[in-house]
Amino acid sequence: MSENNNNVKNFVQGVFTAENNSAAGLRDEQKIKYSRLAIKMFHTGVLSPKEMFLPAIGEFATKLLKGVDVYRTLYFVNVLKIDMVYVTVILSLISIYDMLNNPLMGAVYDRTRTRWGKARPYIVFGAIPYFASTFLLYTGALFLGDTAGDDPKKIIFVFTMLFIQETFSTIYNIPRGNLLSLQTANPQDRINVGLLQTYIGEIASQGVYTIFPPLMELNNKGYINLPMSVVFAALATVSCSVGAIGNIAMAIGCQERIALQPKPAPLTKTMFYVLKNKYALRNFIANFATSWWSSGGYSWDVVTQQEIFGGSIPSFLAYLPYNAVDMPSAALIPKFRKIFKDNNKNALIALRLWDIIAAGGMLAFGLPFVEHRWIMVLVYAIFYGLNGINNGPANVFEAEISREINDYTEYMTGERPDGTINILTDLIQKITSPINAWFTIYLFKWSGYDPTIDMLPWSQGNKTVYQKVFFLFIGINLFPRIIKVIPYFFYDLVGEKREKMYIALNERRALLAKEQTVNEEILEMMENLEETVEV
Repeated sequence: MSENNNNVKNFVQGVFTAENNSAAGLRDEQKIKYSRLAIKMFHTGVLSPKEMFLPAIGEFATKLLKGVDVYRTLYFVNVLKIDMVYVTVILSLISIYDMLNNPLMGAVYDRTRTRWGKARPYIVFGAIPYFASTFLLYTGALFLGDTAGDDPKKIIFVFTMLFIQETFSTIYNIPRGNLLSLQTANPQDRINVGLLQTYIGEIASQGVYTIFPPLMELNNKGYINLPMSVVFAALATVSCSVGAIGNIAMAIGCQERIALQPKPAPLTKTMFYVLKNKYALRNFIANFATSWWSSGGYSWDVVTQQEIFGGSIPSFLAYLPYNAVDMPSAALIPKFRKIFKDNNKNALIALRLWDIIAAGGMLAFGLPFVEHRWIMVLVYAIFYGLNGINNGPANVFEAEISREINDYTEYMTGERPDGTINILTDLIQKITSPINAWFTIYLFKWSGYDPTIDMLPWSQGNKTVYQKVFFLFIGINLFPRIIKVIPYFFYDLVGEKREKMYIALNERRALLAKEQTVNEEILEMMENLEETVEV
């Protein structure tokens, strides 16, 4: 009996404890030579102004396109006029493909070692086909014509473009998302870049939101005759051109300085490294618990703006407080860091609970008065404005915690399997994909909303329908928000524990860099830091 207990204990320890070659298991005699250098790497910024600015340009380009993507389902249903059932089926199939495609690319990415780095080659060569396929998708309405919603040509075209887009999105987005973690080990560097990305990215997305709804309203009211197919094509042309140029410039101009394990562990091993990272495991459980959740898959924000608020001018007033404080909120990051004494965990929990309370207030005060345009505008302006005050700090703190969690995997395993870990998470989430598709169709029908009616103030003529629309816009995501904030209450990678992790990581990275033939940028960085240590 005791032998069985020992076997179980050894198995559990093998699954959940640190690997022998990890920073957590590194012997003191191996790393003591680099201890002072490791401390310096943690506390010294190494990014040049160019390397701080270029990721922000890449984020500007990406957010510009994401601003267009907000209206993707509206484009499929209202411009291409494809039936919502077909759209849901297409998006479900692409989602399933994505769950298979992501882990495959993740495994390839994790095993990539080139003289140009791990992430940069994929960004350079993946950005162009990704943005090209996206451009074709949003210009398709110009040459597909005004045929029936079940026209096979349209359905095949949309599926093919989304398939190509998703393929290259994975090829370039996984490396792009991890590039900053490979550039610097200094938390302040990463927070500064995150600040710039948040600030400049918001300019891009808000620019799209400022242009698109007024054009739709002017068209629907007959003041102008500018087909929405042309509007989508113009927005796609600008966003995809800037996207390709911005992301390629970022990849070329930013250096990777983090030394990695030269020969990664086998795929069958690294895919379970999420089990060695208790923080990633908790987040995965929270995401899995809400992965079947859906808002009904339609642009309920546009419906709210055009039909409940009553058009572009009331919508402008409703969003005015948020837009006024959103970008300036980034200036509050130092203030929040001081209030929470550089504890990213406490800051993020407080700010996300703040968001949940704001959304709950919006719902509680909005639903009873959904037929009163100006009350709705006032309610939204107040609560969404409160949400905007913390937007910059919350995004930056969350992004840095996400990077810390990825760094913890390297600390525990000696590997950096940022892509391969998705094999376990994505394949399990595949289970919920059919439920999500069903939920999307059900909620759209439950709303009672008729997308064939032009988007004009109160055009549906039904209070219950608009209450459901507003709930799908604001309220349905409250449950996932609450669930996803819970793991952060157990996040203890803060203070001295966090600093010790980074020092151990940097000691191991310095050791690897000296043992390997690494690129000149890494050696130059280490030599410069060693000189400052000696001084």
